[in-house]
Amino acid sequence: MAAITASMVAELRGKTDAPMMECKRALTEADGDMVKAEELLRVKLGSKAGKAAARVTAEGVIAIASADGHSAMIEVNCETDFVTKNDSFLGLANAAATLVAKHNPADVAALSALAYEQDGFGPTLEDVRKGLIGKIGENMTFRRFKHCGAGAKVASYLHGTRIGVLVEFAGDEVAAKDVAMHVAAMKPVSLSSAEVPADLVARERSVAAAKAAEDAAVAVAAGKPVQSAEIVAKRIEGGVQKYLKEVSLFNQSFVKNDKQTVEQMLKEKATTVNAFTLYVVGEGIEKKVDDFAAEVAAQVAAAKAS
Repeated sequence: MAAITASMVAELRGKTDAPMMECKRALTEADGDMVKAEELLRVKLGSKAGKAAARVTAEGVIAIASADGHSAMIEVNCETDFVTKNDSFLGLANAAATLVAKHNPADVAALSALAYEQDGFGPTLEDVRKGLIGKIGENMTFRRFKHCGAGAKVASYLHGTRIGVLVEFAGDEVAAKDVAMHVAAMKPVSLSSAEVPADLVARERSVAAAKAAEDAAVAVAAGKPVQSAEIVAKRIEGGVQKYLKEVSLFNQSFVKNDKQTVEQMLKEKATTVNAFTLYVVGEGIEKKVDDFAAEVAAQVAAAKAS
């Protein structure tokens, strides 16, 4: 059985907004598995347990650049929020975005090998990165990037330095810019319901089924009638369809006019969105959370033993 620390409970609460004791119970049942514990809370508490799940922990910036009709976006990570405000670090991120736009490198290794000099370091981007690590005292990495070719019309949006969006479109530029802002706010996972990744659909169906099973158990315990298998199946499928509409761009209510969907707004503006890319700093990265009390206790124990 994994030890459930106060920091683990706090991290889960930060992701789900669930009560502390519920977080502890979920972690205990999941044997310390954070992802499984979050799913257990969603089953028990419903959608409110997932409303803060998009919060991220790793630090860094998103940079966007254009060059010669090409566009690019990149995520550059560091260890602390303090460094994200460092001029040298920001210069590195912006330069990397421009290099992606100009050269369309195949991967991070190819990007790192491109010629670039800054702060007395060079002759490659990788040499500058290593030099700044020594100068600033923090590790920094190029995590991912997106390149859009000259044939694509691209609208971009940066929300501070932590959220970036590229939208490839045909039609009205203002409408495309509005879509980029909408994507930053609503964070869809695909253009349409049909394009939502199968693993996300399966996970949502699993959560809906588990919730239905728990509701049935509660009804039995209370001596109330249990819904038929057919009704339960329709209820589960209804929940999945609701989820698909909530996470697909075209089906979402447009943030600037919730009386119409994004798809309806685009049709009204004679505009087509062919693709979008959304980067949120640190998304999917697990950041080490130190258990300060345990660390102090270990140091005390070590001192007594010596």
